[in-house]
Amino acid sequence: MESDNGAKASAMIFSIAETAKANAINTYEYFNLLLSEIPKHQDDKDTKYLDALLPWSKNVQDKCPSRFKKSLIFNVHIYVSKSLHQCGDF
Repeated sequence: MESDNGAKASAMIFSIAETAKANAINTYEYFNLLLSEIPKHQDDKDTKYLDALLPWSKNVQDKCPSRFKKSLIFNVHIYVSKSLHQCGDF
């Protein structure tokens, strides 16, 4: 029973981390933001505050910028360009 709970907790943490990476935000800063903001709302009945904590929200994008964000987009562009060129579509 206890390992089931640990596995579920680990899956949630890994899911949050991978979602942060997929949205090109700083994972450490994102967890820091979540762990500092969510406790402030423990007694709230309304969960609308969570919208501002989603990794794609402007708030999170501004507070948790990734130092790799620009290079990530640039690298994807180069990869797609090379792939298209190799296929003869470029």
